Amino acid sequence: MSKASGFLKEFRDFAVKGNAMDLAVGVIIGAAFGKIVDSVVRDLIMPIVNFILGGSVDFSNKFLVLSTPDGYTGPMTYADLTQAGAVVLAWGNFITILINFILLALVVFIIVKAINSARRKDEAAPAEPAAPPEDVLVLREIRDLLKK
Repeated sequence: MSKASGFLKEFRDFAVKGNAMDLAVGVIIGAAFGKIVDSVVRDLIMPIVNFILGGSVDFSNKFLVLSTPDGYTGPMTYADLTQAGAVVLAWGNFITILINFILLALVVFIIVKAINSARRKDEAAPAEPAAPPEDVLVLREIRDLLKK
């Protein structure tokens, strides 16, 4: 067998092992879940925060301009300023990402807590009694023979 075919066989064995497949599924689900959390923050939580604060507060577009290029007269939006090369402290975007992280961490914590609770219930469930040791079986057999 050549080195190339040995390498390919080893790679195939690695790729189809349960751990690698579980990791791939976890990454794919995690990416999709991240999009869901991002949508929850952007589409559900931030409108409520905007309503409570009494205005159109869009944290993702809150920033502090530290310096602009000489002669810049364009729009003062985050996208236009960064494209023009301005130094911008994007504190609102950071807050939005921080909220995303906190929600994601909370959901992962709840999932891990539920899994641990289920494991504890499985461990607490009575197991089938273990088979008696060989010497106990022999002693029982002797006892039964003596009774006869």
